[in-house]
Amino acid sequence: MSVNALYDYKFEPRDKVENFHGMQLLYLYWPHHLMYCSPFAFLVQPDMTFGAFIEEVLKPAVEAHPDSARARFLDAQWQLNGEPFTPDPSATLKSSGIDHKSMLTVITPELNGIAGSAS
Repeated sequence: MSVNALYDYKFEPRDKVENFHGMQLLYLYWPHHLMYCSPFAFLVQPDMTFGAFIEEVLKPAVEAHPDSARARFLDAQWQLNGEPFTPDPSATLKSSGIDHKSMLTVITPELNGIAGSAS
């Protein structure tokens, strides 16, 4: 449902990339793993490699989930902003087209939530 302001609503967005001191926001959604109620919001360096993002950011963030030990994130199906995406572990986030406030979706077909609850 959209919202319409009753007056001229002008403001300077506070989440512009310029306000993050060289870092950027990156959202990540792992479908069927509803132990996490919404996509993650990570603060990352644009020059971080995708492989480093997986090892240093994503894996520690999801390690409490029972499926995390079996998740093969680099072999998963990925989407970037709703489009199919094939990550290169050695490429930087920036060179991969991942910019401020991008949304990554990681689909692990062999894993369907806690005890297969999403099946």
